[in-house]
Amino acid sequence: MTQTADIGIDVAHNMIPTNGINLHVAQAGSVEGELVILLHGFPEFWYGWRSQIGFLAEQGCRVWAPDQRGYNLSDKPHGIEAYTIGTLAADILGLIGAAGRDQAIIVGHDWGAAVAWHLAIHHAERVKKLAILNVPHPQVMSQTLRTEPEQMLRSWYIGYFQLPFLPETLFWLGEGNLAAMTLTATSRPGTFTDRDIPHYLQAWKQPGAATAMLNWYRALVRYTPDMSGDQRVTMPTLIIWGAKDAFLSPKMAQRSVEKCDQGRLVMIDEATHWVQHEEAERVNALLLEHIGGDHHQ
Repeated sequence: MTQTADIGIDVAHNMIPTNGINLHVAQAGSVEGELVILLHGFPEFWYGWRSQIGFLAEQGCRVWAPDQRGYNLSDKPHGIEAYTIGTLAADILGLIGAAGRDQAIIVGHDWGAAVAWHLAIHHAERVKKLAILNVPHPQVMSQTLRTEPEQMLRSWYIGYFQLPFLPETLFWLGEGNLAAMTLTATSRPGTFTDRDIPHYLQAWKQPGAATAMLNWYRALVRYTPDMSGDQRVTMPTLIIWGAKDAFLSPKMAQRSVEKCDQGRLVMIDEATHWVQHEEAERVNALLLEHIGGDHHQ
């Protein structure tokens, strides 16, 4: 199973069985290297890590960048209940096992970061190190949404996505150009180029993808995760945050790092929500430093 996209390095594309489904995974780097799993968010797919895959592979890491369930070439189970955060996390636990490893370094952006937080909190023994890009700790997000009107306004689209059919219809307005415009409107000019957008359109046009992608949001509201207890994060954790995020208040970044026993926050003032695209070199250097000196064979 292949999907070509020139990112400057040889990338293998395989369908990996996990948690009762098959995920398409872009793979690069040494099989003996430190396993780094890159988890994309909405509305991206493995290609959202195009600036990180080659860099980390060249540093000796074994890089897996899956299309998460519902996205692009991965399986798209029917029903909202198939997209609960616990199920999404179980998919990634299965990938770690499929790689023949007990642990992985988990890097997540947007929804991928929500899955990464869940893994770190509820399956800490499987996460060697954690890196989070522009998504708060789940308890911080829950509390902020309940108490701060500014964040309620920023998160208006979560409520809109609960509607049946209409979000899918508007997603495809102008053959997907409305969705593409959302990427370009909320990022720095030139971040998503005319070369990139066709790859996104191709991924979004996979049968059933639009509904499956939106079902992540629907499941979050219908099957609200347990927010009780301390939910501290114990492993070394790096939080990278673009301060100009249109969707998430930067106030939540500091509150999130305070939930981490070994946390470090790097705020990038000039970046938006799409920090790994806009500040690829800086993000790559931070990730490499965080992964540490044990990433070679």
